[in-house]
Amino acid sequence: MSLYKRSHICIEKHAERRVRETQRERKMRSNQVRLNCGITMPVIGLGTYSFQNDRKTTELAVHMALKMGYRHFDTAKIYGSEPALGNALTEAMHDGKVEREDIFVTSKLWGSDHHDPVAGLKQTLKNMGMEYLDMYLVHWPVKLKPWACNPIPDEDEFEPLDLETTWSGMQKCLDLGFCRCIGVSNFSTKKIEQLLDFASVPPAVNQVEMHPLWRQRKLRDFCRDHNIHVSAYSPLGGPGNSWGSTLVVNNPIIRAIANKRKATPAQVALRWGLSKGSSMIVKSFSPERIKENFGAIDLKLDGQDFMEIDKLEERKIMRGEFLVNETTSPYKTIQDLWDDEI
Repeated sequence: MSLYKRSHICIEKHAERRVRETQRERKMRSNQVRLNCGITMPVIGLGTYSFQNDRKTTELAVHMALKMGYRHFDTAKIYGSEPALGNALTEAMHDGKVEREDIFVTSKLWGSDHHDPVAGLKQTLKNMGMEYLDMYLVHWPVKLKPWACNPIPDEDEFEPLDLETTWSGMQKCLDLGFCRCIGVSNFSTKKIEQLLDFASVPPAVNQVEMHPLWRQRKLRDFCRDHNIHVSAYSPLGGPGNSWGSTLVVNNPIIRAIANKRKATPAQVALRWGLSKGSSMIVKSFSPERIKENFGAIDLKLDGQDFMEIDKLEERKIMRGEFLVNETTSPYKTIQDLWDDEI
């Protein structure tokens, strides 16, 4: 083969690769949501809540997700996965597989850091080996003693919630450039309304449990009216977690729609959430499931599918009983925690 012909073939292959890359980049941009803080966030994210997995397993899952197109990664101080996620992303950036500006990283303020959100975020950044986060969320509307570091607080570890002071600290994190956006998690409509009364910077995101069996209609409507993005954790009901359930993926209606659409029940549940304008934070460390979940972006559901899902009886799975007690918690009942939105 002549040198000219070999060069021509190389040029054609390079052009084809660039076309594929451009199409992929265009698809990735189209699957993002613009937040009220002015930045964009990918609508499918990999959650890393993983107490049952070792650090290496988490790192391998992050590398697999990056290879499959994920650019949104979610962690929290209490998950114990900040170091693993940070190390995997740093390796990928060092190897030239991804640029920092191409990924979106979220972590969360645990209750013991409400006293000093800036110090809490600095520790998170140290854990992850990063200079900034894209999103920092108040994990729960719960303040704990500074030494409280367990996922399930002891009764003597609760303190009265001072949300205005907490949010002032979150805004300082933003002002100092340690994060690009701030938001909340597990906040009811009423709690966000209270926050908006004094916040000079509104929350960009409210990350809550949301799936076909817990549809969050009232909260979604309220957040839409106030330009706050609703992001869904446990959009499949949290199967595999100690507190999770297979009720969503095993629901007969969800399975029937999946069979009709030649999809999986997980893809149907995720597509339902995406169709409501929400982002999906999905936790799986299985290569097959990671790929399957990302495929929900391309699934199409019709009006009949949505009508069938809207008929399903609702049930909240992550109820938050571990934050409720009659003595020291500000929430004496589950209804107090969720302001009767349960």
